[in-house]
Amino acid sequence: MSNWLSSPDHLLWLRTRTRQLLDFGRRCPIPGEGAAWLDAAGAPEPGRPTATWITCRMIHCYALGHLLGIPGSRPVAETAMTGLSGALRDDEHGGWFNDSSADPEAGKQAYAHAFVVLAASSAVAAGLDGATELLEEALTVFESRFLDDHGLVIDSWDLAFTEPRDYRGINSTMHSVEALLAAADATGDPHWLRRAARLAAFAAHQAAGNGWRMPEHFSSAWEFLPDYNEDRKDDQFRPYGATVGHGLEWARLLLHVEAALDAAGLTDVPAPAKGWAKAARRLYKRAVADGWARNGRPGFLYTTDWDGSPVTEDRLHWVTAEAIGAAAALWQRTGKQRYLRDCTLWWDFAATHLIDAEDGSWRHELDPDNQPGGKVWPGKPDLYHALQATLIPRLPLTPVMAFALRDNEAAL
Repeated sequence: MSNWLSSPDHLLWLRTRTRQLLDFGRRCPIPGEGAAWLDAAGAPEPGRPTATWITCRMIHCYALGHLLGIPGSRPVAETAMTGLSGALRDDEHGGWFNDSSADPEAGKQAYAHAFVVLAASSAVAAGLDGATELLEEALTVFESRFLDDHGLVIDSWDLAFTEPRDYRGINSTMHSVEALLAAADATGDPHWLRRAARLAAFAAHQAAGNGWRMPEHFSSAWEFLPDYNEDRKDDQFRPYGATVGHGLEWARLLLHVEAALDAAGLTDVPAPAKGWAKAARRLYKRAVADGWARNGRPGFLYTTDWDGSPVTEDRLHWVTAEAIGAAAALWQRTGKQRYLRDCTLWWDFAATHLIDAEDGSWRHELDPDNQPGGKVWPGKPDLYHALQATLIPRLPLTPVMAFALRDNEAAL
């Protein structure tokens, strides 16, 4: 099989998809508020508070757009950034609210703060105003509040940072790895890479002990809670069971960690028992076997039980996007044809069912029959997963994509 991913026509197709996504999201920024949740046509949904995690994802995306040389991207990113010094910032207690409502029930979330670190790192690469100061503040808050004495992630606090909550989760851990890899490239400080590798090795160890289905939910002592949210099986952030997309996303992240450690010459960092690449392959294999075409129709389901049986069979766009990224990364790392074949299959599914030629962006959710749905994710709130899917196949495993673009380390 020829290298379909590097053919000129495919690269042109990817570039076109990248530009179309960035065109779709241009209406997101609200001065002083952040980035709005977008509806199915790309319009801000009225009445919704702006969320820190969506704001940061859009800053990241439009910083990448600026680095790609797409005019109009920088103003979108910088306007969204004003939300991080405005409505989303807690001037009294430090850090950032989960959203502009400052809801005390939401408290302060590691998930949101990891995205602040990612956004600030990408903004540094893009040379955006205020990015360096934002990154310094974000890293100080993240390390002091959201990493415990063992280097693991504290998932959330009350609003005033007086008491951490009991829950621990692999989702916030995963995005912390992504953010800390970006911070390592933005600062040149291997301390953040070591932090990322500690978290990634911990996650890989947990998955290895659970048949490579990534455990998702834990107590404050990091005791696995397999029945967590059994009554909320399709929760947006903490669904019951194994999340197929997280197995795929972790597979890719382990390869980024491995490549970054190699590039930095850090040989004293503990790796998963079988090595980074083997752990990535195992995670990917399990997620594909559990998640793909389980009802006889193409597409990745959302979650499975711990024996691999389907739980929520709706197809969320981000899972396919992460499958594309993981297959492309494994192809780059191993050169094995099966990953190239998989990547073409996942792109065929995205092009046929997810990419919305009429209204733009990707349909964020399909039902089990691959018809548009909205039970878990209504609208098309942000571009993050889809945009990265168009870039990962074109970029090296290290540095992170913003710095790969800045340093012209890929033929785009």
